[in-house]
Amino acid sequence: MSSVSLLCHETVFVSRRRKRLVKRRKFKKRSFRCLMLVLAILLWFGYREVKSQFEHPQAMLVLGGAVERERFAAQFARQHPNLTIWVSSGSPKDYAERVFAKAGISPSRLHLDYRALDTVTNFTTLVDDFKARGIKSVYLITSSYHMRRACVIGEIVLGSRGIDFKPVSVPSALPPEPIQKAVRDGVRALLWVTTGRTGANLLRGS
Repeated sequence: MSSVSLLCHETVFVSRRRKRLVKRRKFKKRSFRCLMLVLAILLWFGYREVKSQFEHPQAMLVLGGAVERERFAAQFARQHPNLTIWVSSGSPKDYAERVFAKAGISPSRLHLDYRALDTVTNFTTLVDDFKARGIKSVYLITSSYHMRRACVIGEIVLGSRGIDFKPVSVPSALPPEPIQKAVRDGVRALLWVTTGRTGANLLRGS
């Protein structure tokens, strides 16, 4: 083999080696960034979990959509007489008031809000009211089949205002909702945090 051929061969070898090194460095950088992101997420959730252990809920947030949630909340409110009660787009006003009155709950504790159109707006319509009133932690009450989606949204929307929550599930025979709903509404919650829009006009009855 001539010296020219050897030189060309060596040049190609060095070039390939450099490319492999560059790829390895890029891969290591991407891996490091992903690892840091995962660690940051884990630390955030760890911090939220620890913080929630020391925060005593000051209110109840009841998500509308099933009358048994309000009946459950009325009994729960009897056991927690210092909590204010916020029902988001639940039963008609007269019926809801009767449910809580029958349980001996003072009307002064009860806040019925009908602005929400769906699960995401259950949170976005009330979170700033909670913030303005100095509420830092709430009990989140909804059906067991609906809780996963509610928690995803709550982590994002309530968390954006520094508000913790403790889930309290209302027993239900229905199976858990598909995880796709939780993912979809998690994206909508992030959209609200970043833009103030919820995409509610694109979805009805969810």
